[in-house]
Amino acid sequence: MIAGGGFGGFYAARSLERLLPAQSARVTLVNEANFMLYTPLLPGAAGATLDPRHVAVPLRSQLKRTDLVIGTVTLADPARRTLAVTRVDGVHLDLPYDQLVIALGSVSRTLPIPGLAEHAIGLKSLADAITIRNQVLTCFDIAESLEDPARRAEYLGFVFVGAGYAGVEGLAELQDFAAEAIELYPRCRAEGMRWVLVEASQRIMQEVPESLSEFAERELRGRGIEVSTRTTLSEVSASSAVLSDGRAIPARTVVWTAGVKPSPVVAKLGLPLDPNGRVVVDRAMRVEGLESEPAVAAAAGAGTVWAIGDCAAVPDASRPGQPSPPTAQHAIRQGRLVARNVAATLAGAKVRPFRYRTMGVVAELGHNQAVAITLGIRWRGFPAWFIARTYHLLLMPGLGRKLRLVVDWTVALLFGRDASAPGRLRSPTPLEPDDRPS
Repeated sequence: MIAGGGFGGFYAARSLERLLPAQSARVTLVNEANFMLYTPLLPGAAGATLDPRHVAVPLRSQLKRTDLVIGTVTLADPARRTLAVTRVDGVHLDLPYDQLVIALGSVSRTLPIPGLAEHAIGLKSLADAITIRNQVLTCFDIAESLEDPARRAEYLGFVFVGAGYAGVEGLAELQDFAAEAIELYPRCRAEGMRWVLVEASQRIMQEVPESLSEFAERELRGRGIEVSTRTTLSEVSASSAVLSDGRAIPARTVVWTAGVKPSPVVAKLGLPLDPNGRVVVDRAMRVEGLESEPAVAAAAGAGTVWAIGDCAAVPDASRPGQPSPPTAQHAIRQGRLVARNVAATLAGAKVRPFRYRTMGVVAELGHNQAVAITLGIRWRGFPAWFIARTYHLLLMPGLGRKLRLVVDWTVALLFGRDASAPGRLRSPTPLEPDDRPS
C-alpha cells in the first residue's frame, strides 16, 4: 500500500512493478487525484509557457499493474494493518496492507498573519497556478476600466512572500507573463505594474551559493522588481500587504511561498513524528518506534511501515544529523530505494540505507535566464536556463509528456505567451433553469 502519488509514491509504485514478478504481490496506490503533479513546472503553468494539463502525469497511463484508489487518506492503524481512506465519491474504505509506504508530501506552511488565509494565494497545486494566472488577467481587466489612479494601483500591485525556489521562479514567470499581457491594456501599460519580492532572511534563494543568489537578485531588480530582504509580512487585506518595515504595498494579489510543512494527515496516522511534524525513520526509511524486522513485525501483528519524501525525516548521509531536503530529486531516489527495500523485505533479504548527495540545483528566472549547479559547476544566464529546461525534460515521465513540453516551450518562444484566462478548475458553468412551460 502506497499512500500518496507525488514523486516519491509514483516512483515507488513504478519501481515495484519492475521489481516484483507479475501476480506475486498486489500494489495499491492511494492518491487524491488520478495524476502526479510535476511541481517544479508549476511556475511555467502559471506563467503560460506550459499548458497546465502538461505538467500533470496521468497515473493510469504510467502504472500498468498498480491498483489506484482515488481518495484522501484519513487515518492509519499500524496494529491492525489498515489504512482508512475517503474515496472521491465520499465512501469510507478500510484498506488492509502488509507493507505501507507513507508518501503524502507537503502543503504550504502558513503563519498566524492577519488576513493571510483570507486574501493570499499559495503556489502548491495546479489549481493554485491557474488561479494566479487568472488573477493577473482579472486585475488587468478591472484596472483598465478604473478612473481612480489609486484604485488602479491596487490592481497593478503584486507581492510574493518567500524567496526560495518556488517564490523566485513563480515571480519571474508571472512577471514575464504580465509584461507581455499588459501590452494589450493601454491604461495599465501607461500606469505600470509593481512587483515586490519579500524575504525574511538576508538574501534570496538560500539554497544556492551567494554568488548565484546575487546574480538572481540583480536579474530581478533589472526588470524593475523590488526585492526586500530581512523583511516579513505583517498583515494582508483585500487591497494591500503591510510589511514589517511599515510599508503598505497596494496590491490585490499576494502569493505566499514561504516554505512547506508535512501534510496534516501525517499527524493522524499514529506514527512517531519529529519536532517539524515529519515521520521519524531510520536510514532504510523504516518508521522508527515500530517493529522493523519482518519476523518480529509479523509476530506482533503489524507490518513494516516506511515513509519517504517531504513528509519523512530521512537521514541525510552527506549531512550527519540532518534530514534530507524536500526536493524532487531526493523523493524520486527515496521512492526507488524504498521499492527495493520492500521487495527485499518480502524476500527475507537485507535492506539498503538511503545514500544520496545532491547532484545539483536549477532555478529559472524567466527571460531565458536561470541559475544552476551541476556536479559542483556553477552556471548562470542562458546556459543555466538551457540546463534547467533539459533537466526537466529528461525527468518528466513518459515520451508523450516530454513531447508536449517541447511543443509548449517552442510555441511560447515563437509566438509569445497565451494571454487568456483558462477558467477555474472543477468549476463548471451552472445550468440556468428554464421557466418556460415545456
